[in-house]
Amino acid sequence: MDFERARFNMVEQQIRTWDVLDPAVLDLLFAVKREDFVPAEYRSLAFVDMEIPIGCGQTMMTPKLEARFIQELEIKSHERVFEIGTGSGYLTALLAKRGCQVTSVEIHNELSKAAAARLSNASITNVDLLVGDAAKSPAAFVLPDQNFEVIVLTGSVPVLPEAFLEFLTPGGRMLAVVGDAPAMHATLIAKSAAGGTVATELFETVVPALINCQQPSRFTF
Repeated sequence: MDFERARFNMVEQQIRTWDVLDPAVLDLLFAVKREDFVPAEYRSLAFVDMEIPIGCGQTMMTPKLEARFIQELEIKSHERVFEIGTGSGYLTALLAKRGCQVTSVEIHNELSKAAAARLSNASITNVDLLVGDAAKSPAAFVLPDQNFEVIVLTGSVPVLPEAFLEFLTPGGRMLAVVGDAPAMHATLIAKSAAGGTVATELFETVVPALINCQQPSRFTF
């Protein structure tokens, strides 16, 4: 298989058409080899517009969604990133290439170990991988006085998880897919210098739910 041709076609046919036009983001997609972050049996599908199974009942985001996340976050080289849901480690790698340091938490130990091996093979060292349930208790994975300029949730949540905002620096932003299928929106939450927040719905999408995420009160008959 000609991976470079497949990668080029992915960028031109999927990524650009989804309004990902930042040259730095597009260059990053060529630099970080997506095929090295998928299970071996799905390597030939690394550039297909689909959610690839990675084990433990989990899947990778589609390529266009990963790219759009990176573009919307506008990560600077000095910024620290908190990722909830390491998954395959591919989005983790993209975040690490853009930011200063990434702390990524994965609930499945098996996935975290596999991601660690892939990141090591890609010579990406500015990532701290942790195992546990960050959706239920994010404070358990944050050091005293630690905060982040960027927070990313890789699974959807029915309501905005305000517990994470405590660890967001003034001027920082959090990206999460909020809502219930089929009505979900990728939402960017920006924190002001005064501590207030503004949420902006960016685009519609649907992704699997974050395990053990906060649930709203639901009316029942």
